Amino acid sequence: MEAQVNIEDLVEGTGKAAERGALITAHYRGWLEDGTEFDSSHSKGHAFQTVLSNKKVIQGWVLGIVGMKVGGKRKLHVPAELAYGERQIGNIIPPNSNLIFEIELLEVLTRDD
Repeated sequence: MEAQVNIEDLVEGTGKAAERGALITAHYRGWLEDGTEFDSSHSKGHAFQTVLSNKKVIQGWVLGIVGMKVGGKRKLHVPAELAYGERQIGNIIPPNSNLIFEIELLEVLTRDD
């Protein structure tokens, strides 16, 4: 069976919907399944901005954020295959880790803006 991102809408957004290739701005937190927080834009003191593409972020983010609307908040349960797979990331994300993210979408910019 193909790996899937489990998406839980915590807050339904009412703004523009994210799409592949859009420039998004978001606040996020990421946890391992045991509850260890491995990354957070909040702790960096500023929102994260990226192009929503497989070159820039893990596939689980692309699949989990496309269609999400500005103002929304989602929890993503990302299986290892759609995250970093067998790679270890730094000292904190072991190989084959399923990851959990809470993402708050602040802005979406597309080419037609």
